[in-house]
Amino acid sequence: MPQLVEFFHHHIGLFAALAAVLALLLANELHGAIAGGRRLAPLEAVRLINDREAIVVDVRPPADFKKGHLLNALNLPLSKLEERAGELGKDKSRPVLVYCALGGTATEAAAKLRKLGHSEVYPLRGGLNGWLGSNLPVTAK
Repeated sequence: MPQLVEFFHHHIGLFAALAAVLALLLANELHGAIAGGRRLAPLEAVRLINDREAIVVDVRPPADFKKGHLLNALNLPLSKLEERAGELGKDKSRPVLVYCALGGTATEAAAKLRKLGHSEVYPLRGGLNGWLGSNLPVTAK
């Protein structure tokens, strides 16, 4: 035990950096949970789409959407989300899966959709990159 205390004493800068990194990781996760709700992993998203017929919304720019997107996804870019939200239909209790390229923008879009009255909105963890990383299909049609 005395060796551990001595090691800590000699490397206090490293332990402070470790504590800072852990605090930032925790803050990031808490912010995501508060702002965007529960983020779904790609396989959880597949289950939501198949079992509950979720509406899939791609918030990337149209040019990126045309290169490849999830099957049956609607392209509602974040900048036009509020004005085009009516395209999601009148049933605001139907689950909505929102994704972007990496997952950050989808969290913001999910918060906007919740403010517009949609009760179940889930950002896709990792965005389209996470989806592709799980070897799931996309379409360019």
